[in-house]
Amino acid sequence: MPMMISRPVLALALAGLGLAAHAQPAAPDLSTLTASEAARQLCAGTVSSQQLVAAYLAQAKARPELNAFVTLDEAGAMQAARAADAARKKGGACKPLAGLPVAIKDNIQVKGLPATAGTPALKDFVPAADAPVVAKLRAAGAVVLGKTHMHELAFGVSGYNPAFQTGPEVGVRNAYDPSRVAGGSSSGNGAALGARMVPAALGTDTGGSVRIPCAFNGCASLRPSMGRYPQQGIAPISHTRDTAGPMAQSMADVELLDRVIAGGKAAKPADLKRVRLGVVPAFYANLDADTRAATDAALARLRAAGVTLVDVDMPRLTELNGAVGFPVALYEAYDDMVAYLAKYHTGIDIRQLADGIASPDVKGTFDALVIPRKLPGPNGLVDARPAYENAVRNARPALQKLYADTFAKHRLDALVFPTAPRVALAAAPEASSPENFGALIQNTDPGSNAGIPGIQLPSGLGATSGLPVGLELDGPAGSDRRLVAIGMAVEGVLGRLPAPKAK
Repeated sequence: MPMMISRPVLALALAGLGLAAHAQPAAPDLSTLTASEAARQLCAGTVSSQQLVAAYLAQAKARPELNAFVTLDEAGAMQAARAADAARKKGGACKPLAGLPVAIKDNIQVKGLPATAGTPALKDFVPAADAPVVAKLRAAGAVVLGKTHMHELAFGVSGYNPAFQTGPEVGVRNAYDPSRVAGGSSSGNGAALGARMVPAALGTDTGGSVRIPCAFNGCASLRPSMGRYPQQGIAPISHTRDTAGPMAQSMADVELLDRVIAGGKAAKPADLKRVRLGVVPAFYANLDADTRAATDAALARLRAAGVTLVDVDMPRLTELNGAVGFPVALYEAYDDMVAYLAKYHTGIDIRQLADGIASPDVKGTFDALVIPRKLPGPNGLVDARPAYENAVRNARPALQKLYADTFAKHRLDALVFPTAPRVALAAAPEASSPENFGALIQNTDPGSNAGIPGIQLPSGLGATSGLPVGLELDGPAGSDRRLVAIGMAVEGVLGRLPAPKAK
């Protein structure tokens, strides 16, 4: 099946809309188009929003086997595209995202569309308003193409979710190899971006959920500093750890989306000769051969481009991170979800939510840990509250201090490491095992628990697997714009990945 929309397909899509293809500007090549390039073309009138929306809708419908979307809002997206085109023809200043199609993860509320959070009990929940992060995108002119699939309730990093299938196989599938997982929990965003179904998307990240799917599907993303984006209108896991985050085709797109949501001046690529990146051994453990080779090659290219790489040690990193991660997420998940279900009038309670969970891994976590407020201990389950209180009072502040001290002592702009220690796993129930979960969040979890920003961009394709490999940079708290500027420069050295080849 073709991986990029052809011009004949686009012509048919336009004809079906009653639009003569010859009367429209030339169709862009979706295999190479970025969101920032599309925004410029929309503003210049060299492409119309209706063209783009029709093309991306056709691309999304051509690959149902990826299970990327839960809801594809064809009518609503085309109506918004027509309005965007009409506004442009009237003249005046262009909005930053005027007419640009975007996808929204299905735990983020979009007015009038179901917000399932990937779980059956919420399939009929239709919010009355946009989440503030979505409202920011819409105010900037974005067109919501639809709601993307995800690891159920965001409680996992594989995306192997048996609910809401559009294809014959279980779970969200990898754009480069549908026999592999897409990663999670922003699984559908990763697959849709990799398969060129959309130029930009909004996901959420608790411990790696905008970064791992982009590592597996060759896209770019930002987990912002905690508190940078508003969290209202998003189905939660943990108020201490959750944040929305942009995902897109390039770092320039991530810069654009971050600027729309959080404000600030436009960023330019950083001068790599003035960038210092820390290399911590703990982040280079347990790598598969493809990931190690691609990461080593990327670091060599960055060094050749003038980046200063500094070997640093972070004592107690693993210990402190372990004392924060699960105690915070699993304890806060109960109260935060109870409050969410009530505040937004979902019509269900947390017991009904848990009873309807379709994924065995998530069902087991809720029944054994979240609902009874327990954590695994050395001799069985224990009360979660003491570990949670230690995490928020002692371990998390110590982890944050460790990061701050490391950045300051070595004068680092960021740490650099492979986003995930291995390429995308085979799509099967065992992809969601506790062992695989722990392995895949090895590198994304510590920065998440410290609340610092992290960017993901592709470092290459695995020599053996042919699958994308991701590179992450984590920066000091609040350094989001500087980090994105560095990412833009790094992408200039490493390049973007080619679109998946036709199957």
